[in-house]
Amino acid sequence: MKKGDRCALLAPNSIRWAALDLAMMADGIIVVPLYARQAPAELVGMMKDCTPARICSSDARLIAEIQTLWSGAPKTSLLDSVFASEADAPVPPHHHMDSDAVTIIYTSGTSGEPKGVVLNAANLNHMVECTNTRLDQLMGPAAATQGQADRVFHYLPFCFAGSWISMLTALSRSSVLTLSTDLSKLSDELKLASPDYFLNVPTLLERVRGRIEETIKQRGGLAASIFVRAQRAYAESHSPGGKSSASVSLWLAKTLMFPAIRKGIGPQLKALICGSAPLSIDTQLFFLMLGIPVLQVYGLTETTAICTMDDPHRVVPGGVGPAIPGIEMTIAENGEILVRGPNIFPGYWQRPGETAKALEGGWFHTGDQGEVDQSGNWSITGRLKNLIILNSGHNVAPEPLEETIRRNLPEAEQVVLVGNQRSFLAALVTASRANGLNAAHIQRAIDAVNHALPHYKQIRAFHLVPDAFSIENGLLTANGKLKRDAIATRFGAEIEELFQKKSA
Repeated sequence: MKKGDRCALLAPNSIRWAALDLAMMADGIIVVPLYARQAPAELVGMMKDCTPARICSSDARLIAEIQTLWSGAPKTSLLDSVFASEADAPVPPHHHMDSDAVTIIYTSGTSGEPKGVVLNAANLNHMVECTNTRLDQLMGPAAATQGQADRVFHYLPFCFAGSWISMLTALSRSSVLTLSTDLSKLSDELKLASPDYFLNVPTLLERVRGRIEETIKQRGGLAASIFVRAQRAYAESHSPGGKSSASVSLWLAKTLMFPAIRKGIGPQLKALICGSAPLSIDTQLFFLMLGIPVLQVYGLTETTAICTMDDPHRVVPGGVGPAIPGIEMTIAENGEILVRGPNIFPGYWQRPGETAKALEGGWFHTGDQGEVDQSGNWSITGRLKNLIILNSGHNVAPEPLEETIRRNLPEAEQVVLVGNQRSFLAALVTASRANGLNAAHIQRAIDAVNHALPHYKQIRAFHLVPDAFSIENGLLTANGKLKRDAIATRFGAEIEELFQKKSA
């Protein structure tokens, strides 16, 4: 391959993945990282769009499926053969100009066809400098002066922008980077890696929290009673207008229980870093109560993964931190977050019209709605495309209500509100078959939420879906976000029945 060629990198995380990515980057080849668990038909669609000169993969069977679907597929190389071949004579690394494309990362396609986001050398240089600055703040001056290497654990697929930036940042810091390649062994691997910090998505943190709470509940007795009271006292002290509580239970839990729980998660953890999707404030407070700060980041692939990052010394629960250095963020009249700066992508691959629309007026239009406080700390309140417009004219952002219902209904896997151009809101509620969720549980939770809502935000009907939405059933994106359009289509008949019954 030559400079400017695209190469599709289709493999799970490994040292070889990182080495091949860096080697191709050094030769000026544009890497197109793809998610190995995605449906072959979707992978073919993205590759036809970017026309790679070659596909590098670790899975011969997946390559065979792709070749069956795509008669014009390019040449392929299995990673085993790439690393088994003899090394060529050393070639000086390609010197990147700021405008040189480094990668094409495809969007998750939450509301349509995935688009190839081109990121260039200038985007990458700026972002790695920013992430290093924040991590220096987290690790403190002693780590830098004493030359101590950060210990970093990593389990999220490198093919996603945030995960890729995390990998490159760790390598630029000469960190000890431990890769997990088997999520079923995550707990044991965490103990072996003993990281200072690692990147997460909300789903994992919520599962860890649920497992801890369930373990303590099953243990019962005095320990369970102290934990529940401590949790209540901590939540009350961090509620709006809440005051610091001198709870004996909280003091006992901090002294006798929380250190053991922290040791079970990661004995050296200084913080957990979380992005990709909104994290519930309850879960963030849960880990903060244990003595493990959760630092949130916000961004999109088009912003080189990150726009904001929590300041490790001033974490505001529910927020996503201040804007990273060197970029500007503002709010448009419709509440949309607009961003500009050296982290903004130059455009979508071969989509000039969509690029011009996304970068209208010199600002990148994120599609997200947000708020910023007087200290510059941002919070994300919803997504414009998800806005539900009732036929009464009322506009409802579904995300805050969905999160509130989930807090009142911990047995639920997902909650999705529907009701666009209808007279009221309804909900789809999913659960794994094993957790015993039933209609009575759901109704109680909805009643508790409705009590504090204006009439147009109240949920009037619901449908229980026995199986959770997943990547495999096509209702979540590759990085775990809801495919709302696909969900509405899949459950069209059930949704229609909800509104017909209630209207009747």
